[in-house]
Amino acid sequence: MTKNELVSYIAEETGLTKADAARAVEAFVNGVTKGLKDSQKVTLTGFATFTAKKKAAKTGRNPRTGETVKIPARVAVSVKAGSKLKDALN
Repeated sequence: MTKNELVSYIAEETGLTKADAARAVEAFVNGVTKGLKDSQKVTLTGFATFTAKKKAAKTGRNPRTGETVKIPARVAVSVKAGSKLKDALN
């Protein structure tokens, strides 16, 4: 499902206009992003937990050339599915 498909689905399910649904989806994404920046964890009970994890710099290797490359430190996001989401999929 793409973002546009999600917006259309939300608009149909809630009776909102597509513009309002798009703003709601954008607000959700911004809220999760802000939560990860502020506290490094966002929990939507039963759905998912988003966690920001700091990754240290490391040395990697280009598999094509064998050349070593430096991979800078970064923040990665992990998502763990909640119980209701797992149950819905199984």
